[in-house]
Amino acid sequence: MKTKLFLFAILLNTTFSFAQVNASFTDNRDGKVYKTVKLGNQIWMTENLAFKANSGCWAYDNNDSNAVKYGYLYDFETAKTVCPAGWHLPTDAEWTTLLSYLGDNDGALKMKSKKGWNEDGNGTNTSGFSALPGGHLFNSNTFGDIGKNSYWWTSTEEESSIGWTRSIDYNNNNITRDITSKTDGLSVRCIKD
Repeated sequence: MKTKLFLFAILLNTTFSFAQVNASFTDNRDGKVYKTVKLGNQIWMTENLAFKANSGCWAYDNNDSNAVKYGYLYDFETAKTVCPAGWHLPTDAEWTTLLSYLGDNDGALKMKSKKGWNEDGNGTNTSGFSALPGGHLFNSNTFGDIGKNSYWWTSTEEESSIGWTRSIDYNNNNITRDITSKTDGLSVRCIKD
């Protein structure tokens, strides 16, 4: 019986614990400090990028105080070039690697912050990814879903006007792979080169 309990404890610990290495990075362009986490062989920023680009960049509701918490929203072309030196916009394959590491079925639950999601959509954040629901900008003029959804660009194109994205909703614990217009404004999570 003791052996079974011991093995169960090991399995439980392995399932919900990740070998995280937490650090920080300073963006020399504006002095902002970002927390980072190592998940598997990848190093991710644990915050959405909050660098104010000259174009293709919006604060939710055009209110810069929203960018402090959620980062800016970027169109696809800006997202591909906005990460600081030594970092880049992750590919669709790099997102897949992250989710495989976290366990595809409930990876979003492990990525969601413990607070900040509407209607008790919070997660466990056992990964340290600290996802917050920063919403989106559709058709260059309609903001939506702050508090409910996170949307991130990948650097992978589907076709000339469409790019691949990843998103998390407040009301489920899956991460969705989808496509959207390159002119929409979505969040950016940078990954280390």
